[in-house]
This record gives sequence, C-alpha cells and structure tokens, in this order.
Amino acid sequence: MGSDGPAVTVLAGKYAEIRPHMEERTWRLYLGSEARAYAAGEGCGLAAAVAVVAGAAGVSRTTVMAGAGELAEGAEPMPGRARQPGAGRKKLEDKDPGLRPALEELLAAATRGDPMAEITWCSLSLRELERQMARLGLRCGKDAIARMMREDGYSLQGMSRAIEGRQHPDRDAQFGHINAMITQFRAAGEPVVSVDAKKKEQLGPYHRAGRSWRRKGDPVKVRDHDFPDEEAGKITPYGVYDVAANRGFVSVGTSCDTAAFAVNALRLWWQREGAARYPGAGRLLVTCDAGGSNGYRCRLWKDQLAKLAEETGLEIRVCHFPPGTSKWNKIEHRLFCHITRTWRARPLMTKEEAVAGIAATTTYAGLKVTAILDAADYPGAVKVSDERMKYLEERILDRGAVRGEWNYSVLPVPRPAPEPDPQPGPRPAGRCPQDVLNHHALTGMEPADLQALAAALEVPFGARREHDNYARRGRGRINAPKNPDAAHGNRRIDVTGHVLALRLREHLRLTADITGALLGVDRTTIGHATSLTRQLLASTGIPLPPAAPPPGIRLRTTDDLCEYAAAAGITLTIPETRPRVPKYTRRKRLGSRDTPRWPTK
Repeated sequence: MGSDGPAVTVLAGKYAEIRPHMEERTWRLYLGSEARAYAAGEGCGLAAAVAVVAGAAGVSRTTVMAGAGELAEGAEPMPGRARQPGAGRKKLEDKDPGLRPALEELLAAATRGDPMAEITWCSLSLRELERQMARLGLRCGKDAIARMMREDGYSLQGMSRAIEGRQHPDRDAQFGHINAMITQFRAAGEPVVSVDAKKKEQLGPYHRAGRSWRRKGDPVKVRDHDFPDEEAGKITPYGVYDVAANRGFVSVGTSCDTAAFAVNALRLWWQREGAARYPGAGRLLVTCDAGGSNGYRCRLWKDQLAKLAEETGLEIRVCHFPPGTSKWNKIEHRLFCHITRTWRARPLMTKEEAVAGIAATTTYAGLKVTAILDAADYPGAVKVSDERMKYLEERILDRGAVRGEWNYSVLPVPRPAPEPDPQPGPRPAGRCPQDVLNHHALTGMEPADLQALAAALEVPFGARREHDNYARRGRGRINAPKNPDAAHGNRRIDVTGHVLALRLREHLRLTADITGALLGVDRTTIGHATSLTRQLLASTGIPLPPAAPPPGIRLRTTDDLCEYAAAAGITLTIPETRPRVPKYTRRKRLGSRDTPRWPTK
C-alpha cells in the first residue's frame, strides 16, 4: 500500500480529528501504537508502517519511530507531565545563579509585613523590579520575577479592614446590655427599632458603583467628575428598622441632618406603621450609634425625644452603641446594605427616583421597605439652653445605673419637681476672732505659749515692717498708720495673725485660701506672712515653744475644717471674704474702640 492510498486518506482524517485533544507525549505514543498495529495487520516492516502513519499524520518519521520505541521499551506513565524530567528550556535562575540573590537583595529593601509571617509583599511593581535588575546588568523579565517572588512566599493582595483600633473598656458590657434589652422588649411584645442616618447622596448624573444588565455598547452615561451640583442638591436618608417585624422605614430628607430630622423620622414611623403594628405598646426601645444626629452627647436629640414621648405617651428607652462600633448596629447590615444594592449602577437623578429605589428594596428573607420624602426645613446649629437641659435631667430623663450616658429612658410624663434647696444665709464678713483660732487643736500649741511667742516677735516684727516701708518709700513715715480693721484699704494682720497663719498651715496643713478666709486676707498675704515669720524666728533665735504633732489628716475644704473643729469642741464660722476685683489694665483700656481710652468716673 502506498502512502497515498484510500487507507492513508482515512487515517489522515482520523488523526486530524484527534490531534487537538492530545498533548505532545500522548500524541507521540499514539502514533507509535498505530504504526505497530499497521505493521502487524499488513504484514510489512515497521519502517514501512512508520512511513505510512507519519505521512497520514503530517509529522516526521522520527517522531513516530520514537513513540514506537518507547512503547516497545515499556514506557511508564507520567501523569501531569508532557516531557521527560529535565526536558524543555532552562529557567533563568538556573542559567544564572546570581539572579535570585540579586532579586532578594532588591526585595529586602522594599518588603513589608511581619517577618515571622508566611505571607509578605513588596511595595515595588514588577516592571520597576525589572528595570532595577537591568541596571545591575541582569536580564530578567517581569514574568520570571513574578514566578520567583511567588516561590519565595510573596503574593499580590490588597488591604483588609480588620483592625478595630482602640476599644472602649465597657464595649462588651454594653453589647451584652443591648442584647438583654432587645430580648426583654421582644418577649413583652414591645417594639424594638434600630435607627441611623445613611450617608448623603448627590442627586444628578453621577457615577455609582456596581454593574447592571444592559444592551451591549449602551452603558449609562454619567459625569466624569463628581463635582457637587448646588441646584440638584443632596438627600439624607434616615432609616428606622423594626427588628422583630423585619421592616424598614426610611425618611428621605432634603435639609440638614439634625436631631430634629432624626426624631421626626421616628415620629413618622410610629404614626404610619408602629402604632398599628404595636397597638398596646407602652414602651419603645431605640438602639443607635454614639455619634451623629442621634449621638449620646447631643442635647437636641434628648429634647426632641422628650417631645415625641409626650406626644405618643411612650416611654422611650435609648441604648447607644459604644464609640467606634457603629457597624454592629442592625440597620447597617439589615437595611442600608440592601438599599445600596438596589441603587447600584443607577444614578439618582431626582428625589422621587431615590425614594422609589428605596421603596423597591426587598430580600429573600422577607424585608420590605417604606420610603417617604421629608421636604421640611431643619436648620442646623440649634442650641438647647442650660435651663431646658436641667429640666430634662431633673424631670424627664431617667439615667441607667450603669453607663447612664449611653442608657437612659425618656419619660412621657414629667416627674414631680424636686424640692428647692434651702439657700444658706450670707456668711459674716470680716475674720475669725483670734481667741477662737488660738486653740490647741488648731495650732498644736497652748494659747499662752502662742501669745508669748507673738509678744517676743513684736519688736523684730515692727522693725522689719518699718525697714521695708522705708526702703519702699525712700523716706520716713509722714502720716499715721491706718487702722487695719478699717472698712476701706488693704486689710492687714498683726504679729499674732502672722504666728497664727504659720501654725495653722504647719499643724493642720491648711491651704493658703482657707487660712486667708479665716484671717480675712488674700492667699498671697498668707504666703508672705508665713515666710516672714519663719525668717524672723531664724534671725532672732527665739526658741519655738513645744508643739503637738500634726493630727495626720488632710483638711482640703472648709467643711472638713469645720467638722474637725466641731469634734474638738470649737464653734468655727468661716467668714466671707470680699471678691477680688481685677485691676484696670492697659490691655482692657486699648482692647476695643468702643471703650474709652481712659477710665471715666
């Protein structure tokens, strides 16, 4: 049979049909098997059969002969391989042993991650590594670099938002409290809602993430830049998610995201759905974030909740999530994520389209959403006065025993007004009598010993004062000394007052303010008096009478001092000192054009 007979034509068609489904080694062995079978069937030599098969398959006779030889020698199967071990082109790192060390040196300077971890990554791109390798005289393509990096444990990966940062110490306890409150309210058949504001959305032909099915070549055309459009405006969806009913309610606002807008969304939900769904409810549990328009520090939030509680007759129990844990609020992964899915790849051209998109949100779990447009104006920066907050704290808010700033109830009916605190009468002006202060329990010395010490210091004390006055005036005295107890002028203390100031501070460790209140002078005068008395005692060498040790307690306030004196049988009344009047300074005189440059009478 020749190589151009009808049998060869049949074999050629068969080989052309089967060839695309075989890899190199399998194809070679198959042709060798065909040649051996053809030689046995036709009774011809193997060389003639190889020529026929090679001609029909369109390959060289060497390939067919090699396959027949491998079968005759009993070739072993090699799963997953098409060539024998060692066959094919050598890798670059095998040809050049210095290639891998050079790459490792470059990667060491740009490696990130934990050195103890199995996965690391590099901050340089493959092409940049290729260029740097070329500068070193090493020719290595980016594909070879990527292969060697994968073998060394590198991978191409993005960032993962898994680190929560600093956690509040009461984080887990607050989560447990919220779960307990939800269980308690649901068991009683009372409503539990999760509230929050979704991020603001710009109206108009703006890009939104996601993809949608459309005819090929007809994508939705939007703006190439997301510059805000003041005319189109923005919307702020505020959601109320009913945990038990798996129902969502969204109020789409066009004004500011304030606490008044947030509470009004809650009011609209109760009027349209909540009252009919829970007809016999007397309480409402609201879980929300710690910040934003419903933050636990927002005064307007509490003020508006008080008005809502009065209107509906509900006791509104509020539980805030700890700071930094807003993602655990149920409304985030039960309602808002599905609204985002409904809006994907769809520009929000008008407010009505946005509301319709929210209302069309459904899930296989049975979620249904009601959406309305709230076009009311909610001005920002609304202040709640201190008097209003005092009223709320005293009569409306019921703070919890644990973390009261996060857990509180808003009562529908105010509590009775508290009894007014009795106003204490004015303290007598002046100073405490020296005979009252000269007590063993207050000074640590016997009254006679303190009087003797003051008498011994009378002469050096007067001489020191006259010396200081002469040095300050530059001349002797002209007028008679003022009465230290006069109604006007600076109030001074005599030598006995100096000794009392020193002993009160050393024995009882009183502050300068309390000591000054007892002696009717300023705290700076007390500091000067104690310092001067110590100097006189050191310079004159007058022996200090024996004194009792300090009592070992710290009297920080005047109330502490009065209790200590009462225990010792002393009736001590702290006088009221005159308020300090600031001096007229040049800064005040020149601070404003509306004020005169010089003081007027």
